[in-house]
Amino acid sequence: MKMDLNAVIETVEAGYQDAAMMALQAFNKEKCQCFTFDGDGRVERQRLGKLVIRFLERDLQPSCQLACLETIRILSRDKNCLEPFATPQAIQTLGRHAGIEHSEGVTSEIPDVEVIVEALKCLCNIVFNSPSAQEVGAELRLIVGLTERLKLCKDRNWSHEVRFFDLRLTFLFTALRVDVRGQLAHELRGVSLLSDALESTLGLRWLDTFEVARADKGDEGLPLPRQETERTMEILKILFNITFDTSRRDVDEEEAALYRHLCAILRFCLMSKADGEDRTEEFHSHTVNLLGNLPLMCLDVLLTPKVQQGSIEYMGVNMDAVSMLLDFMDRRLDREHKLKETLTPSLNLLTESARVHRETRKFLRMKILPPLRDVKNRPEVGNSLRNKLVRLMTHIDTDVKHCAAELLFVLCKESVSRFVKYTGYGNAAGLLAARGLMCGGRGKGRYSEDEDTDTEEYREAKPK
Repeated sequence: MKMDLNAVIETVEAGYQDAAMMALQAFNKEKCQCFTFDGDGRVERQRLGKLVIRFLERDLQPSCQLACLETIRILSRDKNCLEPFATPQAIQTLGRHAGIEHSEGVTSEIPDVEVIVEALKCLCNIVFNSPSAQEVGAELRLIVGLTERLKLCKDRNWSHEVRFFDLRLTFLFTALRVDVRGQLAHELRGVSLLSDALESTLGLRWLDTFEVARADKGDEGLPLPRQETERTMEILKILFNITFDTSRRDVDEEEAALYRHLCAILRFCLMSKADGEDRTEEFHSHTVNLLGNLPLMCLDVLLTPKVQQGSIEYMGVNMDAVSMLLDFMDRRLDREHKLKETLTPSLNLLTESARVHRETRKFLRMKILPPLRDVKNRPEVGNSLRNKLVRLMTHIDTDVKHCAAELLFVLCKESVSRFVKYTGYGNAAGLLAARGLMCGGRGKGRYSEDEDTDTEEYREAKPK
């Protein structure tokens, strides 16, 4: 039998804790799988929301608090009924139950763990859907309470769910509020704090200044545990938000050391597997996105580890991480959908790495632009990495087209003749016209003067 919402409202209005809890528990049980709401009953749902928030301000048993919060979580799925939950009083009440209320010099009593998790879920729903709630949450400095608890990430008393939803709420605030993003990055020293959280979550030990491994040697080579992977991806997403402009500004020596430290952990992420191929791909995607934000001068850490048995070595340098990035890019090339979102981050990262690190450029050139032997087919025909990238040079999306051309141009050391040789004049025309290089010459990059050796096949086919 369908529940009478007005009867629930009347019971809560009466104010008796046990009766209200039972009525709300029955409502929650009936609506727990309800994720869409029509216009019918909207006024009643808003009324119930106001009542439950007010009821939650009373001194209640944890079981009753939990029932109230579950009701709020369900009601907050309705984007048209968020007004009761987006007020300063409501957000402050939810923040207190989540254990993240920011109050100077006052330590609030730690709520029940189940209550904390449920309050965090409510805040995630409300903040995601309500700009008003986002503004209130920023004004109440909830990010300070979240970071204070993040500092306790090594404390095993906190459950995975508490730590996960702390991170999810932090991600939402940094994604949706520029002021909170800046506050976490600068005032709260977010990069250092989150790097420490990454290290703790992954359970790492330092082998050298810029090289890490699993703390438990018995875990090496095994996929990362699911819960740790979920929390790590949230941390990577938050770090992406607060470092978004880092690669485009100068950093001082202290910041560079901090980003190199982070880059070493990201190298570990890149070389690790999660539970299943899809989860690993998602994990690596967040890692690549964040690597693209780091200052270019710090990416040399990817090449730092010593060459060991089983490593991919080129010019005496460990190329495991670069090879992994190349494989990641190749998989994205084969998917051929949402290329702007899925492919351009890895293209840009490889391009900038090749631009500043000679060993990386020469390794990538060997893999992508090996000596030209197939001179009978057009450059875009075939399944080699070169063929796939050349095809993208005429892609309908301008960003994808530009990123693919830029990588190949850098691998050719910005030499017009070499670029045309490997891509064809028609494919190369777009980039050359944009650079004012249609008549030949070189780009502005600085590269060594080693010669490009023509193969016998190319010399025979070359116009005399």
